[in-house]
Amino acid sequence: MELPRPTDDIDRAEHDLDVHGLCALTGVLDGPALERVRSELYAAAAAALAAADDAPAFGLDVDRSNQRVWNVLGRAEVFVGLAEHPAALRLLRSVLGWPMLLGNLSANITGPGGAAGVLHADQIFVPEPWPARPQGANAAWAVDDFTAANGGTQFVPGSHLRNRTPRPDDPAELTDAVPLEVPAGPLVVFDSRVWRRAGPTTNADGRRAGIF
Repeated sequence: MELPRPTDDIDRAEHDLDVHGLCALTGVLDGPALERVRSELYAAAAAALAAADDAPAFGLDVDRSNQRVWNVLGRAEVFVGLAEHPAALRLLRSVLGWPMLLGNLSANITGPGGAAGVLHADQIFVPEPWPARPQGANAAWAVDDFTAANGGTQFVPGSHLRNRTPRPDDPAELTDAVPLEVPAGPLVVFDSRVWRRAGPTTNADGRRAGIF
């Protein structure tokens, strides 16, 4: 299986989101804007770590190599612009319609030596059997380069069409997750039913941040 290729065409991105359950839209966040987001995020991460370095591990992580930064929206004005970005809202609207609610704005920073996370669908907040239509979607910003070596998020393309969470007895061919590999900057939007996990970090010095 292959993930849809990044595109600068928002109509193509909307098509990919419908067919594959995710899309990557380029040309949205770059240059000084990207550098400001990165700087503010890593400053927030350092402050969060200093304030709560003994916080319990997140349930979908299998070790402490990932740092979760919660409540990003209130940490700097620049993050409000990501939540209200017209491209993000258009793509989310194509999945959810309007009105919609902002349920969360957080970040995940992978660290060296991390294992793969738990394969899951974000729609775990809805009891199964799920309704025919998705009940959520995620707009994610690649703050750093996402690669297979630095824990780039892994997706199972098309898994949103199964309309359920992954199960322990699913055959391997159903759970074959593909790493998202993009340079810093793209907006990645995905259906809350698509199966995904944080990838393993196999390089010794790499880390990457994403805002979800």
